[in-house]
Amino acid sequence: MIQVYLHPGREASVIRRHPWIYTSAIAGMSGTPQDGETVDILDSYKRWLARGAYSAQSKIRIRIWTWEDADDISGDYFNRRLQQSIALRNALKIPNITNAYRLVNAESDGLPGLIVDQYDKTLVVQFLSSGAERWLRQIIDELAAITNPGSIFERSDVEVRKLEGLPIRTGLLSGTEPPDRIVIIEEGVKYSVDIRQGHKTGFYLDQRTNRTAVRSIAAGRSVLDCFCYTGGFTLSALKGGAKSVVAVDESAPALELLRGNLALNEINADRVECREGDVFRVLREFRDRGMTFDLIVLDPPKFAATSAHVERAARGYKDINLLAFKLLNPGGELATFSCSGNMPLELFQKVVAGAALDARVDAHIVATLFQAPDHPVALNYPEAAYLKGFVIHIK
Repeated sequence: MIQVYLHPGREASVIRRHPWIYTSAIAGMSGTPQDGETVDILDSYKRWLARGAYSAQSKIRIRIWTWEDADDISGDYFNRRLQQSIALRNALKIPNITNAYRLVNAESDGLPGLIVDQYDKTLVVQFLSSGAERWLRQIIDELAAITNPGSIFERSDVEVRKLEGLPIRTGLLSGTEPPDRIVIIEEGVKYSVDIRQGHKTGFYLDQRTNRTAVRSIAAGRSVLDCFCYTGGFTLSALKGGAKSVVAVDESAPALELLRGNLALNEINADRVECREGDVFRVLREFRDRGMTFDLIVLDPPKFAATSAHVERAARGYKDINLLAFKLLNPGGELATFSCSGNMPLELFQKVVAGAALDARVDAHIVATLFQAPDHPVALNYPEAAYLKGFVIHIK
């Protein structure tokens, strides 16, 4: 096996079990590994540290599989890791409350670059790294043997693959072609999911517990759901007794699915106004018209794709939260989120606080929100904590 030697002092993160090794940490190698090939990692004294997958094109040159020298990276290794991931979700009793959840959360489950989401009897997978790509067939075979799904469908159509020198790819990997729409159930709410063209792997599974939080405060309220997509927060609010919802998104197909989800749940469509358009512009229009709401949800897409975008993202978050505060009735709540991993929780809070100050509202955080527990955060990999949010009450 090819050995990779680190510069002096660069072994500290490996000893702390952080799963990434950057190009700058590498002093040399005993050979020329292929993309995805398993290599041994040694410190500057040539002491063994870990074993990982090599990527020639990524700045993250190695993603660590294991810190145990006895581990042989093979089909048996992936079987064990997958079994552990599934056992965690079962221990959390997540299958008892929904038929749609994350089975494997990449580095946090010890499987760097691998995402597996379950939608009823269909598994949707993403292979995001050279290491995961190299072991694709073995991983799919083990998944099929363990879970016996009707289908395993690939959605490796994300930009991060390009950083690994990998092509964009989607399609069936195992089983029969899944239906065009899969109905999932979440605490009594039904959603029709498009796994082929929908955002992420089809639905925002990471917001499940936050949809429950919004549902718990929606009774009797007028609601504005911004970046509503196919209606996750909209339907949760309605099931929680919301008086009315204005749902805003720039995607006409997403809003069409939202309307279908209303019918699927036998909810009177007259309680919902679907508004297609740019959310920033729509909020300014609502402000100029003097419209107000009792509960506003802001769940925008990622504003900071890299650390270089954080300053620009902060301006965007401040702008949209300022508009939301101006549209809130006294005694109302704002549920505001950031899914940008490069936006720290403390900075996000500071940005939202600045927006409240400029809006001249007396605001208090009454809940801090994170991703659902089937999207765990390994303590040695804090980067996995990407989704954060607040429920903010104004007097």
